[in-house]
Amino acid sequence: MKPPEITSSLFSRLRVVLVETSRAGNIGAVARAMKTMGFSDLVLVSPRYEGMPQHEEAVAFASGAQDLLQSARIVPTIAEALEGINYAAAVSARLREFSPPVQAPRELAEHVAATPDLHAALILGNERFGLPNEIVERCNVLINIPANPDYSSLNLAQAAQVLVYECRMAALASTPAPQTDIGFHGEAASLAQIDGMYEHLEQALVAVGFLDADNPKKLMPRLKRLFARTQLETEEVNILRGIARQIMARCK
Repeated sequence: MKPPEITSSLFSRLRVVLVETSRAGNIGAVARAMKTMGFSDLVLVSPRYEGMPQHEEAVAFASGAQDLLQSARIVPTIAEALEGINYAAAVSARLREFSPPVQAPRELAEHVAATPDLHAALILGNERFGLPNEIVERCNVLINIPANPDYSSLNLAQAAQVLVYECRMAALASTPAPQTDIGFHGEAASLAQIDGMYEHLEQALVAVGFLDADNPKKLMPRLKRLFARTQLETEEVNILRGIARQIMARCK
């Protein structure tokens, strides 16, 4: 039987980002997981040593997905890895006090597949330490795989396989939502735009005396969690930056 034709653009809208990966074999295994599910955009942030995608262990674990290893981009910062991304999903077994909203892999996959203007990134951290809080806090959602609570540890590549499988199933099952003239739906803001808004807002809150720069406590992480639940649009980010600009002008 001929396999179903892939018509969903999610296959070109999804990126997998590996942060400070320690084992070359895991990079190869993630590449293999991606290729088997039809995804190809792989970005590595500061891997442990130079040339990891070409290491013999990576090639062996890729098992035929060497083309993904060759095309993988290596960047020094998470900001560069998320260029062009407007929906970032941090993957972690550890829940955080100030994390963005928590979703299961299937919920994430169905949302991204059904929203054509989302360019999404699945972000997986170091094998031993996972993702740092500063990366998690800037994401739209935190993905928690509902594993056995008595033994919830997943290998990096195993976690990636679960995620890209769910994304493939959602992509094949999704159909474009009917277009209506009711309501306005703007373009989703990019992560870079939202980061700029946070910096601008923080400056305004300091200027107006609401935020003590020397003792900020948890105000900004709480605000980031609040805005992560809203799926900000570009125009909304511009409005918030305009408000911050006016606050700072009045405080001079």
